[in-house]
Formats: sequence, C-alpha cells, structure tokens
Amino acid sequence: MEKPALRRRKPKPVDKTLLTMMTLLLMLGLLTLFSATYYKAQDTGDPLSEVKKQLFGAAVGAAAMALTANIPYHFWERRRVVMTGVVLSAVLLLLVAIPGIGRSINGSRRWLALGPLSFQPGELAKYSAVLFMAMTLTVRGKKIQRLFRGILPVLIVPGAMFLLILEQPNLSTAGTIIIVSILMIVLAGAKWRHILALGAGGLAVGAYYAWSADYRRERLLSFTDPFAKMSDEGYQLSQSLIAFGSGGLFGMGLGQGRQKFAYLPYPESDFIFAIVGEDFGLAGCLAVICLFAAFLLSGMRIAMHCEDRFGCLLSAGIVCMISVQAFINMGVVVGILPTTGLPLPFFSAGGTSLSITMAAVGIVLNVSRSCTYNLT
Repeated sequence: MEKPALRRRKPKPVDKTLLTMMTLLLMLGLLTLFSATYYKAQDTGDPLSEVKKQLFGAAVGAAAMALTANIPYHFWERRRVVMTGVVLSAVLLLLVAIPGIGRSINGSRRWLALGPLSFQPGELAKYSAVLFMAMTLTVRGKKIQRLFRGILPVLIVPGAMFLLILEQPNLSTAGTIIIVSILMIVLAGAKWRHILALGAGGLAVGAYYAWSADYRRERLLSFTDPFAKMSDEGYQLSQSLIAFGSGGLFGMGLGQGRQKFAYLPYPESDFIFAIVGEDFGLAGCLAVICLFAAFLLSGMRIAMHCEDRFGCLLSAGIVCMISVQAFINMGVVVGILPTTGLPLPFFSAGGTSLSITMAAVGIVLNVSRSCTYNLT
C-alpha cells in the first residue's frame, strides 16, 4: 500500500497593510522625485536619469525584501550575525573618516564609493544598531529595569555608532540611532524615571554640541526666523517655506512647481517634501503624513502580536527607525525643527539607501508571518 504524499505546509501570508503602505509611499516618492529632478536632469540629456537610478534601487530592494521576508526572523537573533553587522558597520564608518577613502560633499564626509556607486555606511549602521538592541534587550530581560547594570551597558554599541557618525558630521543620523534605541528600551520595559534621566542627559549633550561650533549655532538659530538669514543659513528653509506657500491647499500640479528651478537646494534629497507641498499642496502633504502614520501603526501592530520578545523588539525597532527619520525630515522641511541633512524614506534620491530600507521592511514582513491576528 502506497503511503500518502506529505503535503508541504504553505507559509503564512505577510501583513498586506504594511506592504501596501510601503508600496504607496514608494510610488508617490517616484512621482515626486521625477518632479524634483526632471528639469535639472535635462542637462545630462535624460530627464529621467534620477528616476531610473531610483527604480534600479527599488528593483534591488524588492529582491532583497523578497529574500528577507522568507528568512526566518530568528536568524537575525544569532549573536554571530548581529556582531558581524555591528563590526562591519563600525569598519565602514571608520573608513569614511579617512581622507581619500571617504567621499566628502559640502564639508561632510559621509559616503564610500564602490565604482560608479556610492552609499552612506550610516544607513547600514542604523539597522545594525536595531538588530543589536533587539538581541541584547531580549537576553537581558528584566535587568533592563536597572539603570547602571541594565540600560547603560546596552547603549554602549549605539553610543559608539553615534560618535562615529557624529565625526562625519551627521548629527541627524546619529541622533536617530539614539532616539530609536531609547524607544526600544522603553518597549522592553525600562522604568520611566530612568528614561527621563537619559532624555535630560541627551538633551544637554545635544545642546552643547549644537552650540559648540559657529556654523551649527547659526543653523540652529536660523530655523526660528529663516527669512532674517535668507542670504546665509536660512536660505534653504526660506525657499522650502515659499514652496509650501505656493502650493496652497491642492498644489500647483505635478511638475508645475517653480522652486526646483535652481531656487531650492537639494530638492531631490533632504528637502523633497517641499516639492510634495508645492506640487500637491496641503492635501498631498497630509496624505504623505497619513501614509507614514499608517505604516508606523501597521508595523507596531505586528510587533504587538508577535509570538516572542525578540520579534516584537526587532519589528518595532525597524518601523520606528523609518518613521522617526520620516517625521524628523518633515519637521525640518516645514521649519519646526533645526535644519539637518536627513533624507525622507522612500522619497529622497538614493538607490542604496532605498534598497537597505526595503530589505529591513522585508524582515518585518517575515515577523508578521508569526502573528496571530488576521492578516489583511
């Protein structure tokens, strides 16, 4: 008698809400990038050159996301994997600091060149820090409720990455790593009095750093009244605010905005949200904010319904890293935060950054396979 063939168990589907929010953000980002770059890109003979680069990054990111979405997320809990990511990030950050190896643009040495491609090692460091925090907080358990024996040792690796990135200088990326690390510590069950003490210390250090150099002090003060310093540090923010004012309620239409015509510096990267405001108006800006909020909420739903502590902290850390970066960028562009060089995820030009971000989202999608709620 023949034995019945064993049926291969079909893997659970991934969270469709998170995937949908990311796809919508990516599509809107490509439209905005086209609007922000087609005028300047005509000088190269191809007005779609930047969009094609972004599409290539999205294609690589989609392949990486498909891979990470099918790797069991406990693979990232292995100490060897985590420490490989941490050491690799540290080595790349050290290489960036070496003149002649690190690529310097506008006084900041943040890039490494790999042939025709360049990338910021800080992008890899952000998610290496998340992996480290998720693994370490899982191992330490209730010890995280202690300040000196629980919290402070955990912050050594994120703190080292903070200092390395700060040397570039890149306060925004370095600060994002610390902010997300603190959020993960909160989710792990730390006591609020310890968190408040760390927050007060962090604000003191940040204030000292911002005030210790003339250019940082000028940039810090310029966002309070950018039009008073329009000929200097306030120029970029002033042009950004003009873009939002020109867009009004429903915008001037895709590609119809004027600030990208050599008025607004870097409309394709740090200040691309201003292009959203000018082309799509307040309605478009609110739509983008709502999409990022929905992305955050769907990611946190995955974290809350995960079967174990590591998956919860890992998925929460990744979605917080993306969301915190997005909301800081948008806060800078509308003038409620000091000007920093932080890109907007899924929007700003940068194929390597986009690929790494999508691969990280794939990890969250794999975590969602273990959730108990109905994935819709």
